[in-house]
Amino acid sequence: YVLPSGIKVEMKKHVEGSKWRLVGTMPEGTMCHKPCTVSGGGKSEISKSIQDAMIQGHVIVADIKKDFDAVDKILQRDFSQRWRRPFADPRPSRDILSSERSLGSVIKLFTPSSDYSDDYNKWLASIPQRIKDLIYIIKRNYDQEWEGNWRPHFSVDQINGTPGNELKFKNRKLQSYYLRVGHDQDQAWRIFQLRKDFAAAQKVQFEDDITASIVLDAKKLKYLNPDYENRSVKIVKNCEARLFQRPDDCVHKGYDKQAEADLTGPNCFISNFEPLTRTQVSAIQEDTIGFEDYTEPVKELINDFLESDKPKYLVVPSESRIVNGMPSKNPRYLQTRPDLVHPEQKYLAEVKTRIRRKIPLNMPLHLPVNAVLPGRRNNPSDPKNKVPPLAVYNPIHYQELPELFIDFIASITGKSPSTTGFGSEGALTKGPFNALLPSADLNNAFLSYILTGYSGFSSAAGYVGPKYKVDHDISLLIPEIWCRMSVKERDPEYLIENEYLQKVEDFEYEGRTIKASLLGYRITRKFVHHFLGRIFSNPDAVLTDDMLAPEQQDIRMFVDSIDNLNLTQKRVAEGYLRDGTVDALCPPLQALIHIMASGTFEGKDRHHPDIRRMFDREEVLSSYWYRKRLYVKQQRDIDLWTRNSQYLEEFMTKKNFAEAAQRLDVQSRLNAAREHLAMVSDSSYLKSLEGTFGADLLRPVTIEVEGA
Repeated sequence: YVLPSGIKVEMKKHVEGSKWRLVGTMPEGTMCHKPCTVSGGGKSEISKSIQDAMIQGHVIVADIKKDFDAVDKILQRDFSQRWRRPFADPRPSRDILSSERSLGSVIKLFTPSSDYSDDYNKWLASIPQRIKDLIYIIKRNYDQEWEGNWRPHFSVDQINGTPGNELKFKNRKLQSYYLRVGHDQDQAWRIFQLRKDFAAAQKVQFEDDITASIVLDAKKLKYLNPDYENRSVKIVKNCEARLFQRPDDCVHKGYDKQAEADLTGPNCFISNFEPLTRTQVSAIQEDTIGFEDYTEPVKELINDFLESDKPKYLVVPSESRIVNGMPSKNPRYLQTRPDLVHPEQKYLAEVKTRIRRKIPLNMPLHLPVNAVLPGRRNNPSDPKNKVPPLAVYNPIHYQELPELFIDFIASITGKSPSTTGFGSEGALTKGPFNALLPSADLNNAFLSYILTGYSGFSSAAGYVGPKYKVDHDISLLIPEIWCRMSVKERDPEYLIENEYLQKVEDFEYEGRTIKASLLGYRITRKFVHHFLGRIFSNPDAVLTDDMLAPEQQDIRMFVDSIDNLNLTQKRVAEGYLRDGTVDALCPPLQALIHIMASGTFEGKDRHHPDIRRMFDREEVLSSYWYRKRLYVKQQRDIDLWTRNSQYLEEFMTKKNFAEAAQRLDVQSRLNAAREHLAMVSDSSYLKSLEGTFGADLLRPVTIEVEGA
């Protein structure tokens, strides 16, 4: 059901079991854009449903009587005294089981907070997590008709005359959901329990590898989301019908359900999978335990193959091609875009938004970017393969524009299955694919951030520090976090002011300054408490202190990683200076190139107020170089529509084209072209271009070659 407010309500059944629940979905989605993301940085994962990664398990109690006694004692507590600063007009605390208190409110009640007194936070820390989980379970299943008598409705089986440990509700075993967030050093999965009221975000994929985008003045677009105040907005369009996917998690049978479904379907283009013989496929089927881990489509594929005489070979999602005696780490396939396979999901999302914004059916729906979330690939050192470390990012960083564009200019990637090792992928990661000078793309990207006011948050992939392998688990998690944050909560100023983000400072190590401030800001324990607490029942356990501060894992490797960043950034910048490309960059980016190469620009480092001012929106919009871009755009449009008009005029003068001119109504086209020419020639058109890119000068670069 879609309500008049645009909120969608649907009844959903749990993956396993017989329980149903109502799930509400907000009418406005969060458009997450992942540009300038290095290989292995999680471009595809940001749009994958986290549902496939969720693991189901039973609810365990240690001793049902003792645990229930502990719960009962907590339920009787008066929580009105928990506040650090008492209210002027204190009111009685709502009972935990009261219909006036939601499950979310109960979870917040048992999550440490700076708003609570030290004694209360200390008391919370003393409560075992399993007791908190029991309270959440009781709250979620509680019926007001019980009048506080909840115990008879929960039980465990008697096993060999003693109480068991699997909790049951009305004689049905209860289920909990868990999520993997990386591996420990022994490669064991780190699994964490999700909140009892957690429902995975419903995602509609808007982009993958190749996106066309345009930045427009927000005032000229009607019916935008009123919650956002961006003066310009970026509109994106997917350029791909099929997405070039690397199904890394297919090695874990049954884990990536979407990839297994795709790879067992017809008309699937694949690369780097092993063509298995019938003997090999039979061995997979005979491994009963492993075979049962596959999803049904894979099991059916294997069974059908073995029951028939053709074809000769079969590809199984978990078996990548053997190269030099080892399975390839870069299997690939082309996935048909999910929104083309299931168009109803996109349609429903658009309908909800239209209802909420009250958009007439004859008017377009604009869904601009709401969050910019590039990804960074990290890796520990690998001396055997001569791969240097890049292990400096905690799960989420925010960088102001100077630091962000130093990152973008260098686009340094760690080792991933798509790359041979550490190195630069070219400006904005587009080096291998772009015939244009990087200056054109960098200038446009810079203006995109300046005009829209979007903030750059980056997420970690591969590793967090040298110790924790996370693959793409963080990438999958980021949209779940962001869509549960309000627009205000995503504002870096708000996050910094409220200590959700902490600045990474330069520090001294072995007698020299380590420029760690290049990393910008990173999330804090308070961020984990507050925002991951909306997803996990025990958020503190998900991201440990040494994940939030990777230098605690290995300070030497952290320093080496910073050094590697600095050296690569310097090398990249020197290339711009050497071939003259720097001259085609806008002044703020020219300054960054010099700072990357030598540490200063006109005697000022990147911390200098004059350098920071170059990245101010008003400073840019009033600058000569930006006004010139608008002027060039107008002149090019005048030239274009002059040529269009002249072509149509010449077409109409040719007698042998008279019939075609009448049939194609060329006169109307000519009139329209002349009107457009008059419009772009007017001084008001130049004014109307404010808030857009204008046009890059695309100046040729002259390279002086010694001895030539």
